[in-house]
Amino acid sequence: MNSRNEIADCIYKRLLEKKEALTYQFEQSKNTIGYFFVDELLPEDFVQKLYAIFPTTSTTVLRKNIREHKYVAYQMNQYDSLLEETLFAFQDKRIVQLIGEICNLEEIHSDEFLYAGGLSLMEKGNYLNPHLDNSHDKDRQRWRVLNLLYYVTPDWKIENGGNLELWPNGVKSTPVTIESKFNRLVVMITHQKSWHSVSKVTVEKTRNCISNYYFSENPVVASDNFHVTSFRGRPNEKIKDITLRLDSFLRNSIRKLFKKGVRENPHQYKK
Repeated sequence: MNSRNEIADCIYKRLLEKKEALTYQFEQSKNTIGYFFVDELLPEDFVQKLYAIFPTTSTTVLRKNIREHKYVAYQMNQYDSLLEETLFAFQDKRIVQLIGEICNLEEIHSDEFLYAGGLSLMEKGNYLNPHLDNSHDKDRQRWRVLNLLYYVTPDWKIENGGNLELWPNGVKSTPVTIESKFNRLVVMITHQKSWHSVSKVTVEKTRNCISNYYFSENPVVASDNFHVTSFRGRPNEKIKDITLRLDSFLRNSIRKLFKKGVRENPHQYKK
């Protein structure tokens, strides 16, 4: 299995097989932050191979600031071609349509430029504070509506940290933790209240993830407004929360004046 079509066939088959259960799972959470996850998405030996060819942190881009500490990769032609084939398999039209049906969304689109998508790596001490994803695509033409996260680190345990956290009742409440389990795909809705984060990695091991975003001509919630990626502090980070809220306000204000920002966001695949 080396081509994106073959990989997409496997993904589509697994999602179709579990469609009823996944739709039910999404329905149970759709009134806050709708999500579903499916395990054993691809053959185990294939996913082991993906993990083995993942880039090292030394060949990726470090993101380290008050908001986050992680590594990302998006210029996919710099890495093993099988990673690119797998990443873009999630953009197969059949898969996009099927996930749209599960989440009751129409006319959704994948993103060939991987704006804020691609590969992410988190090693010991890395984290991602609670945040809302940027509301739009790179050209500010379409709304970001779905976030797809596919985890490929073998034998990952929940106590290792590096797990997805959803905050359906806001960042002052208790999050829902979704384990970054090997060979698990998580799909979550993105709108103005989709606060989510990644817990700090606690072990000497790297948690690897393949991510995609889907977009639409319309927002999930009609009342949504444009916003940049906006961060908050955790419940025990009061001073950090004030700082991050001010940071988000300033960056959002700049983007209202300059539609595409004062500089081009480098996090996109330039072919």
